Amino acid sequence: MDPTPTQPPRHGQNRAASVAPDTAHETGPSTPLMRQYRAIKKEHPNALLFFRLGDFYELFFDDAVTAARELQITLTSRNKEKGTAIPMCGVPYHAAEGYIAKLIRKGFKVAICDQMEDPRLAKQLVRREVTRVITPGTAADATLQSEENNFLAAVARGSAGKNASAGFAALDLSTGEFRATEFIGEDADRRIFEELEQLRPREVLYGSTLPLFELGGDRGSSRAPWAETPLDDWIFSPDYAIPLVENHFGVLSLEGFGLAGRPAAAAAAGAILHYVRSTQRGTLDHVDRIGFYERQNCLVLDAVTVRNLELIEPLFTGGGDVTLFRALDETRTPMGKRLLRGWMLRPAIEVAEINARLDAVEEFTRDSIGREELRRALEGVLDLERLLSRVTLETANPRDLLALAVSLGRLPNVRTALGRFASERARSLHESIDELSDVRDQIERTIIEEPPLSLTDGGVIRTGVEAELDELRSLSRNSKQYVAQIEERERQRTGINSLKVKFNNVFGYYIEISKANLAHVPSDYERKQTLVNAERFTTTELKQYEAKILDAQEKIVEIERRLFVELRTAIAAQAKRIRQTALATAQVDVLANLAHLAAVHNYCRPQLTESGEIEIREGRHPVVERAELTGSQERFVPNDLYLNSTSDAITVLTGPNMGGKSTYLRQAALIVIMAQMGSFVPARSARISVVDRIFTRIGASDNLARGRSTFMVEMTETAAILNTASVQSLILLDEVGRGTATYDGLAIAWAAIEYLHARTRAKTLFATHYHELTELADLLSGVKNYHVSVRETGGSVVFLRKVEPGAADKSYGIEVAKLAGLPPEVIQRAREVLHEHESKERQLTGMLAHDEQEAAGGVQLTMFTPLSQKIVEQIRDADLDHLTPLEALNLLHMLKQQLK
Repeated sequence: MDPTPTQPPRHGQNRAASVAPDTAHETGPSTPLMRQYRAIKKEHPNALLFFRLGDFYELFFDDAVTAARELQITLTSRNKEKGTAIPMCGVPYHAAEGYIAKLIRKGFKVAICDQMEDPRLAKQLVRREVTRVITPGTAADATLQSEENNFLAAVARGSAGKNASAGFAALDLSTGEFRATEFIGEDADRRIFEELEQLRPREVLYGSTLPLFELGGDRGSSRAPWAETPLDDWIFSPDYAIPLVENHFGVLSLEGFGLAGRPAAAAAAGAILHYVRSTQRGTLDHVDRIGFYERQNCLVLDAVTVRNLELIEPLFTGGGDVTLFRALDETRTPMGKRLLRGWMLRPAIEVAEINARLDAVEEFTRDSIGREELRRALEGVLDLERLLSRVTLETANPRDLLALAVSLGRLPNVRTALGRFASERARSLHESIDELSDVRDQIERTIIEEPPLSLTDGGVIRTGVEAELDELRSLSRNSKQYVAQIEERERQRTGINSLKVKFNNVFGYYIEISKANLAHVPSDYERKQTLVNAERFTTTELKQYEAKILDAQEKIVEIERRLFVELRTAIAAQAKRIRQTALATAQVDVLANLAHLAAVHNYCRPQLTESGEIEIREGRHPVVERAELTGSQERFVPNDLYLNSTSDAITVLTGPNMGGKSTYLRQAALIVIMAQMGSFVPARSARISVVDRIFTRIGASDNLARGRSTFMVEMTETAAILNTASVQSLILLDEVGRGTATYDGLAIAWAAIEYLHARTRAKTLFATHYHELTELADLLSGVKNYHVSVRETGGSVVFLRKVEPGAADKSYGIEVAKLAGLPPEVIQRAREVLHEHESKERQLTGMLAHDEQEAAGGVQLTMFTPLSQKIVEQIRDADLDHLTPLEALNLLHMLKQQLK
């Protein structure tokens, strides 16, 4: 019977798990092939089984229905004529990689079941077995985006309670990057979730007895952007996992990797190795190191900040490549792209490391000829890391090895171009790049210049590598000539001029003689077939030659496969050298790229300090200033910025919409990120005190699917900032409080500024339309007012986009509405309504509960009290010139009672 198609899973759910175990095949036809299929499918119930049948990978039952729907291929059936139709679809085996990649991107798992023997030699059913299982987190093929990592993560839980521990590890199988960390305390789950949000792995492993997270709200697993794969709890046991990690790296202790005494982190790493080994074939030689890291070892950028600053993706679809990554990415190699992305998402905080990068960038910037020679040398280097992973995972084809050799052939030019530079980092990288000439020569001696994609096509190995292979090739190429020689010799021997040596797929090689010449047939001829007008014979020589020629192609493929595997194994043995060279080449590429940007776009070298000050002169937004990205030819207006942790900790920025407040906020953060990456920055000069975290609250959108309004999102993000920021943090707050009633929003914004001033003194840029907040500059010593300037001309406004000291006197909202094209009658009515409200004497006033000196040790309390219109009117109507002292006291008493 036809199975019911499986429903597509919810966004973020493990789609691999949504492939329901087939039930239709339990009652399907019991042919030997279907029995073999059932047995293999039973071992991989949650994966789509690609079952090799000849030149195709076939899928059956529910797998076929799902694959046909997701791949948009034809769904057919098998055994329909017998009344038990089996849903079936298939893809050519030589083109399967593209189809598999599409399924993996959609979140499915795929089990590859190959034929393990030649069907021509199999006496019974061809033996088949699953050679590897590809999952979202273990995809290591060339279809991955070059600048993206493909992380497989694992979460291992240790002790519970106040001293709870949770380990986290992540491996990019396609590059060999492996890292682990551990969190202690009641908030361990929250911190791991933040790590997952920032890292964005494709798949997460966890113990099956507990859900991945028990945090509720929007952190439920069904909404996560990664696939979730539960494993048996014993896999996460330190007694099993830690020795697994030690054995993989060939060490007696994990102390050298920083994992000693961190059992949860080591257990997470061990679970990843277990999972990869159980799903992949190969040696994993390219996974040659693991690094323990602390979140505080880099500038922390949470997922909200990465999104708000548009580091990787634009905030709005269709916005083009208006991201910092696209603005900075002119790298020449795929490894360089990934490293640039990594430095951007995890900027350094060690001044020595940052300055080492800046020294190299500065040297490259000054020597334009040497820099461009270096960049040209890098252009031919392909993705060494991913080519290496395909080698060690035994999925590399002949063209992959040739691509590796071509890339290695570019390394001498890279080293030569790098050798002219003298900075410490440049010299270190020059020493780290191994030209790997022995590996390149071995590949070039073995593989022909233009090999076929598959080994089964033959013609991969060069002539002269192995004598037997050359002999067989000669035999195969010269078969027609050899047959012609036999034919001529037999004609002379028998005297039959019409004798012919022929071949067909049924009888192989044979000698055909007409009926009229049968009397001249030698006695050693063996009759094979009788025809109407002729007889067909064979000889011992012809039979031997037939066996040899028919086996030649098969033996050629077999020998070529053996030689290719030997070559691939030899390359895998050099994985550590290749990976070290790939890492060094990537860093050279990024540093040369940053120097190129600095020279072309007039960036300056930032001065990194630990003084607590950020001083930027004539700073520019690195993305917005590119006219070709914004589509505007308007000249970008640079601005200064000064923040410290004492007298200028908080800047309250006012001004109209479209005036440039958000750009000013974002450019400050981007300049800090670029500086701590090791890049020059878009400014005339910059002095940057190292920042530990950057927080942003810039814009929000309703998330109705999660039951969270704009205001709730805003308050949640603001709460995270207030509860986490330190004196070394940089905070960007844009229009906090605008999502609720005016007085509520103003009160929250006011209190948030007071809290930051009293508790953390974090360097803060606070953009707002609440002009009442400018009063805080008179009340708090660390608050300063700035505004973006405009010029009024002839009833309209011109946005100067210059940030200047002092508060804005107007918001110019109606003028912005006019520029937006609102009807003239709406604009006129808006002016009338505004005039009515401004003519009233209603206002807000703030009174500090304590003066600043008293509040130094605690939180300042502030009251916002809207004055009653009735009270205002009584005061206005009082005739003070004729009011007696007693009447004045009575009036004051009455007003006081009303206030109560």
